[in-house]
Amino acid sequence: MKFILNVIWVVFGGLMIALEYVIAGIGMVITIIGIPFGLQAFKLAVVALWPFGAEIRQSTPPLNGCLSVVMNVIWWLVGGFAIALTHLGWGLLFCITIVGIPWGVEHFKLARLALWPFGRTVS
Repeated sequence: MKFILNVIWVVFGGLMIALEYVIAGIGMVITIIGIPFGLQAFKLAVVALWPFGAEIRQSTPPLNGCLSVVMNVIWWLVGGFAIALTHLGWGLLFCITIVGIPWGVEHFKLARLALWPFGRTVS
């Protein structure tokens, strides 16, 4: 079932979302300072391409300690909040219909990851 939901996701917009994250990640990685943020954009791209079945969990032990908190705050101020609002809007739009609820839930999962990507792992 997850495979079918992922295929429908990719066909109806998931590929475009993932491409946007990849392009943004490449743009950030080109600048040396933006490499950590570009890697987080690539993490978001992987989840945005194939979200059903992907688990997002807190890294244990915390990989960067307080550095991940600082990086999350910078991420949040620079663009993470806008990305999360976009996913929140799409999630609400999809959840209006009964058929779109699974896709809306995946957008909510992406919104949570878009707010605080540092210190989280995706499997």
